[in-house]
Amino acid sequence: MSTSTETEASSDSSSPPPRAGTDEVAFDPYAITRPDDSLMTYYTVVSLMTLVGFPFVFFPYLFKFKTLEYKFDERGVSMSWGLLFKREIYLTYRRIQDIHVSRNLLHRWLGLASVAVQTASGSSGAEMTIEGIRNPEKLRDFLYAQMRGARGEGEAGQEGGAAEVEAPEDEALVLLREIRDGLRALGERGEAAS
Repeated sequence: MSTSTETEASSDSSSPPPRAGTDEVAFDPYAITRPDDSLMTYYTVVSLMTLVGFPFVFFPYLFKFKTLEYKFDERGVSMSWGLLFKREIYLTYRRIQDIHVSRNLLHRWLGLASVAVQTASGSSGAEMTIEGIRNPEKLRDFLYAQMRGARGEGEAGQEGGAAEVEAPEDEALVLLREIRDGLRALGERGEAAS
């Protein structure tokens, strides 16, 4: 009896309260910490399809499933897995460029989906793939909203507008702005001289 009360208290303190006026009351992405249990069924079926290679495919999937963890916070999303070789990925909402939801036949049968998150890192594939999700459209919409909010987009209709949103300055962004301003000044001098 006391463990359920402790669990409820700890889960309430770890996730921020839902924001007023949003759909987060029904869907709380901060509560997603592990993939759905149906993902293990998916991994098992995929492993069985390899026939002879079953143990070589199943056990890595098993270790990945048992250690796979997600964490959504105010700044970004993190994903970690692995026993011998621990792999961790942390993406801030500012770095997210695109989000894709994909479902193959087995995913649809099990009611699952994968949400691929891409950045401008130059890699051809997704930087992070969040597997075993039951509400992928709501998660995608949440990530898009966080991505736009981190960049100051979509807030022009709110008080102060997007120009007053203070975002941390990125060194590369500052350098690019200086280059742009320098090129403008050179262009203006060239026009004035001719």
